[in-house]
Amino acid sequence: MCNYDFVMEISPNKSIADSQAPLSGSRLLSLDVFRGATIVAMMLVNNPGTSSAVYPPLKHAEWHGWTFADLIFPFFLWIVGVAMTLSFKKRTERGDNRLKLLWHVIRRASIVFVLGLFIEGIPSLFPLLDRSALETIRIPGVLQRIAICYLFAGAIILWSGIRGQIIWTIAFLVVYWLMMTLVPVPGYRAGLLEPDVNFAFYVDKLLLGPHLISYDGLGLVTTLPAISTTLFGVLTGHLLRWKGSPAEKVSWMFVGANLLLLASIIMEWWIPINKHLWTPSYCVFTAGMALNVFAVLYWLIDIKGYKTWATPFAIYGMSPITVFVLSEILSRLITSKGVTNSDGAWISLQGYMFEMLFAPFGSLVNASLYYALAWTFMFYLIAYVMYRKQWFLTV
Repeated sequence: MCNYDFVMEISPNKSIADSQAPLSGSRLLSLDVFRGATIVAMMLVNNPGTSSAVYPPLKHAEWHGWTFADLIFPFFLWIVGVAMTLSFKKRTERGDNRLKLLWHVIRRASIVFVLGLFIEGIPSLFPLLDRSALETIRIPGVLQRIAICYLFAGAIILWSGIRGQIIWTIAFLVVYWLMMTLVPVPGYRAGLLEPDVNFAFYVDKLLLGPHLISYDGLGLVTTLPAISTTLFGVLTGHLLRWKGSPAEKVSWMFVGANLLLLASIIMEWWIPINKHLWTPSYCVFTAGMALNVFAVLYWLIDIKGYKTWATPFAIYGMSPITVFVLSEILSRLITSKGVTNSDGAWISLQGYMFEMLFAPFGSLVNASLYYALAWTFMFYLIAYVMYRKQWFLTV
């Protein structure tokens, strides 16, 4: 049986369109669709044919500001938070105590963190373990951040109520804001928010040293507001379990979402929206955007029953970690291995496939998008086979 934290439970021999999602229960098809759409967007952003030709919405903002690509990771963390609330409530109702649930959280977070390190080690650690590679392997990463946020959010859910969770959400943002703006970096004044001279980078460089890239937006300090992103999802999970009518829930979602967007605009007067720094304004803004998107999906899919169109996204959403890990492994392997082209120059397998199969068709930027679409469709086929065979890998 699947665990709901990352995948949806669905009975064999039932199509997604036939599944019934109870409005106040622990299973929501709209959440799986949102998760699946987020993974699709992540695949498109992470796998262009060439990074030199990408449509602007699929590129991250260079520093301050945001693009479509900058919404993807916080959306996934927010979804993890929603799923945690629903999953934990289901487990407590069946009799699991807090210590048992905490062990479940620790075990799952550890596995996801190790998977992240494994991905970062490809291909430098293989075929044999290389000590020099171990000494410089990048520690921060996408899965590592998910694991840490899941661990902290899980402990907070287990040992606090809704009021406490609201306090923790705000506290992480306030503490991070104060550190970034008031604590000086040696050699620089306090409050600098530029690459390589901000407080978050200083701490990461001090503690992680060779285990991070020049500026790593997935480092230690910026994880604090990322936990708040997850907790915003947790609070949405409580709203979903509220006894109000579906229409009331959707109404409060839209109210809450747009209040968050307004708050982020006000916060920008003091601290800009910045994904690399995961600024408080960015955290609040992306939480508001996620809540708006989810409210629409919840209304369309779980309330109005328009499910058929969402089937591909739901299938993607049932195996998100599996698809992401396989995609990252394959991507790193084909970019590190290569061949010699007709000019005698070395070219990666990824570059060779792009030049041979996609570059001849259309402009360079369109060919780059075609490659990303083909990559995304290839992994959809994998997710579809897993769905048909009822193979759901959980951690």
